Amino acid sequence: MEATFVAAAREALVVAVVVSAPPLLAALAFGLTISIFQALTQVQEQTLGVLGRIVAVFATVYLLGYWMLTQLSRLGHKLFTEFPNWVR
Repeated sequence: MEATFVAAAREALVVAVVVSAPPLLAALAFGLTISIFQALTQVQEQTLGVLGRIVAVFATVYLLGYWMLTQLSRLGHKLFTEFPNWVR
C-alpha cells in the first residue's frame, strides 16, 4: 500500500519537473544571453532582462502549453482511476 503511494508521489514529482523544465530553461537561456549582451555593451538596463524573461516564459508556455496540459491531465486521470484501488 505504501509503495503505491510512494510510486504515485514519485511520478507526480517527475511530471512536475518535466512540465516546469521548458519555461525555466527558456528563462535561463534568455537571461544568460541578455546578461552577456549587457556585459559586452555595458548597457545596464534592468527592465531589459526582466521583460525579456517574461516574454520568453510566456512564449514557451504558449508553444508547449498543450503538451504540458496533456502531461498533467494524464497524471490526474491516472491518479483518479487508480484511487479506488488504493482505498480498499
